[in-house]
Amino acid sequence: MTNLTESKSNAPSIQRPTVTRRQLLRSGTAAAAGVIGCPAIVRSASLNSKLQVACIGVGGMGARTMDSVASHSNVQITALCDVDSNYLDAASLKHPDASRHLDWRELLADHSGKFDAVTIGTPDHMHAAPAVTAIRAKKHVYLQKPMASTLHECRVITREAAAAGVVTQLGNQGRSSIESRHTVELIRSGIVGKIKEVILWENKKLSWWPKNTDIRGRGDAVPASLNWDLWLGVQTPRPYFADTYHPQTWRAWYGFGVGEMGDMGCHHFDISFDALKLTAPLRVRQLTPITTGPLWGKQRQVELVFPGSDITAGDTVKVTWHDGDKQPDASRIPLPPGIDTLPESGACWIGETGTIFKNYRRGMPVVLPETKISADKNPTHLAKQDHYHDWVDAVIEGRKACGDFSHGGPLTEAVLVGAMADRVSTDWLHWDCDSQTFTNSPEATSLVSRTYRDGWNIPGLG
Repeated sequence: MTNLTESKSNAPSIQRPTVTRRQLLRSGTAAAAGVIGCPAIVRSASLNSKLQVACIGVGGMGARTMDSVASHSNVQITALCDVDSNYLDAASLKHPDASRHLDWRELLADHSGKFDAVTIGTPDHMHAAPAVTAIRAKKHVYLQKPMASTLHECRVITREAAAAGVVTQLGNQGRSSIESRHTVELIRSGIVGKIKEVILWENKKLSWWPKNTDIRGRGDAVPASLNWDLWLGVQTPRPYFADTYHPQTWRAWYGFGVGEMGDMGCHHFDISFDALKLTAPLRVRQLTPITTGPLWGKQRQVELVFPGSDITAGDTVKVTWHDGDKQPDASRIPLPPGIDTLPESGACWIGETGTIFKNYRRGMPVVLPETKISADKNPTHLAKQDHYHDWVDAVIEGRKACGDFSHGGPLTEAVLVGAMADRVSTDWLHWDCDSQTFTNSPEATSLVSRTYRDGWNIPGLG
């Protein structure tokens, strides 16, 4: 493999710790062996008191991930990797002692002794390949959502992480908020009876929609800062077009992102997945027209039917998703006093004796009618939790993080089952989770996995 490491001194400046890194983490290692079989920390050449972290993808959300993990007092960023030198330059200003890399394959193959854990903040189509490679190298992984852009990739990531025993965290940060955790408690408390139905909507403006959607012709000159071939990664080679894929507009394209449902679904579905003890959906259908071109649809309404649980009113429960300014039926959603219209983004859990309403953007859940709850609406028993720091603490303590892939994998799969309906049919698609097939649609099943291009193949993945 060609070495694409940028030449730079990277000897970290290390102060003598009051407690050695080996001592700090030994208890986590022992606990991990008994709890999750975790390799814990401990291959880095520099055994100080810090968790050594490499960051793959350091622009956009990758930069936010890097900054948030680095803000933990027991973290040292030792390596930076990005296909765009502008992003590397900005990250290096914050972490001047970290080595610089363009190709994550070279980073993991030749420099893995420098770090114990990786953050991955790349475009969706390049989540699975570095994640699985890092996991097989026994690195702890923080992976931004969605876990991957295909169902097969999600399944492989989840399975490999369990086998390796590494500490993992999916980047659905809202899961750690007090508001979300309190909503789970309310739903499970039975305060509105068993849940009959869930309505979700996300109607923010698509800020990531490309300015250019015409990908015909020879393309444009590639910016000097960007290695376009590495950016494409596992994807089929194609010309570079300005204002089209990079930066941040890749999410609109099939094969790169997973549209708005893939972008926000892992946030919105998370509360219901926990509170209602959801597993894999049984069937899905899209109620809005499907899209068959290179772009995802800008608007959708999707119904998913899940097996019920002791929290649901029936043997099954329906979850309906709306996005792209496709509003849910407002007559079915009671609003709290003082709110006259549906917020841009929200959720409603319809119970046997009432509803729970939540504005996704802000605020605590509201139980309606309000006469059903007289207790303090401020859940002071729930401590603040930083999603990024929880991952670091989980590594050190040898436990699972709150968004471990054993949760994040099935959650993302459910979201992707919903998203895939946009590419196939408005008829019901029946999903068999065990075999990863849509039993009544070979066309939908063909979208479950994809083939990586030559030179990027990873055994068992693509």
